[in-house]
Amino acid sequence: MLQTPPPVHGSASAGDAYLPASGNGGYRVDHYDLNLDYRVATNRLTATATIRARALTGLDRFSLDLAGLTVEKVTVAGAPAAKIVHSARKLVITPATPLVAGEPFEVTVRYRGAPHPVRSHWGEVGWEELTDGVLVAGQPSGAPSWFPCNDHPRDKASFRIQLTCEAPYTVVSNGPVLAKSTRSGRTTWTFGVVEPMAPYLASVQIGRYRRHDIAAAPVAHSLFFPPALARQVAVDFARLGEMIAVFSAAFGPYPFPAYAVVVTDDELEIPLEAHGLGVFGRNHVDGLHGSDRLIAHELAHQWFGNSLTLTRWADIWLHEGFACYAEWIWAEASGGITAHASAVLHRAELDALPKNIVVGDPGPQDMFDDRVYKRGALALHAVRQAIGDEAFFTALRAYARTHRHGNVTPEHLLGCFSAAAGTAVADKIVARWVSAKALPQLKPDPPAPAH
Repeated sequence: MLQTPPPVHGSASAGDAYLPASGNGGYRVDHYDLNLDYRVATNRLTATATIRARALTGLDRFSLDLAGLTVEKVTVAGAPAAKIVHSARKLVITPATPLVAGEPFEVTVRYRGAPHPVRSHWGEVGWEELTDGVLVAGQPSGAPSWFPCNDHPRDKASFRIQLTCEAPYTVVSNGPVLAKSTRSGRTTWTFGVVEPMAPYLASVQIGRYRRHDIAAAPVAHSLFFPPALARQVAVDFARLGEMIAVFSAAFGPYPFPAYAVVVTDDELEIPLEAHGLGVFGRNHVDGLHGSDRLIAHELAHQWFGNSLTLTRWADIWLHEGFACYAEWIWAEASGGITAHASAVLHRAELDALPKNIVVGDPGPQDMFDDRVYKRGALALHAVRQAIGDEAFFTALRAYARTHRHGNVTPEHLLGCFSAAAGTAVADKIVARWVSAKALPQLKPDPPAPAH
């Protein structure tokens, strides 16, 4: 007598030790199609998410991440789900017919509610109401605050995001605007992202913004800002094109079709990056270039974080170390102190702090500790000293090119250093800075040649 195989349930976790409640197993997402109808005045969202995915194994049940919103209906392959269970963070779906390993499937979730940030170790993240508009800051676990997803950076997918809201507001999201139409005092904006994007990098920004297109080539870049801040924004972001050129020379071509900066009318604790976007608060513009370091940092994340995305959250230094080092590269390129002088300065600051963190595995509580950023940058500078500028920047460009729009590990970076330098010396250098608590010394920079 044939026995019925036991039911297979997709895991309700991606298995990441830093965010064990995030992500899901048993499938991979290919595409998200989000149709959002939002009322700014009342913070009410009515939405439908259609997700195209592929089962990695036979599945009788699978889950999505979705927090704080009410699910009205779920279909799988066009048929109503046999059962749905929605807890605080998880939507568990039992399809009417089990999913077959290797085959694509489509799940549609109709939902509504008043979106709000989700609580995390790092404060509240996700969909956040501003005084007059919306900001979405999804890193690292805020994406489920506004759409059902497989919330882990390993599962990158293409997106279509359509949002309708009151006509006086400007909507900024990931990717180019595919369509825009206004009817009965409400405007519908449609955006498309063809490059694979991690869910936490999906974003919408809503405000009474003015748009200014700075340049169309070599990379289109635009500013969105409250009209009252026009003068300060024009000054502070005037060198954005030059910054893109410097980083393109150092890291390889800018990885997306365009870059947009949003300056909110609210003050923000820190700026943030999303796919193709940098978001700043009004407190980050002064008309005196007071935030050049932050502007450089968020721009650099387009390469390191958004195109090249970590495989596990423990390797966050692969994002933040690079973005911090980009600050030092820009300071030197723009006539400020050299990258080496920045390295010496920040090593001295680190020396005064506790040496009780391993930045290559800092633990979830400390993954955004400033020591992760600075020691990651110092590891890169120490490798640059050891192998020289030509091999160092050849390696960075190869790293960005080879893993463009993919997921990376430290081994990928070290392999590029070894290939460019013809030696594995970078492995030991990075290990000293990233895998140990003790703070290494920096080599002194050789004196500039006499003229």
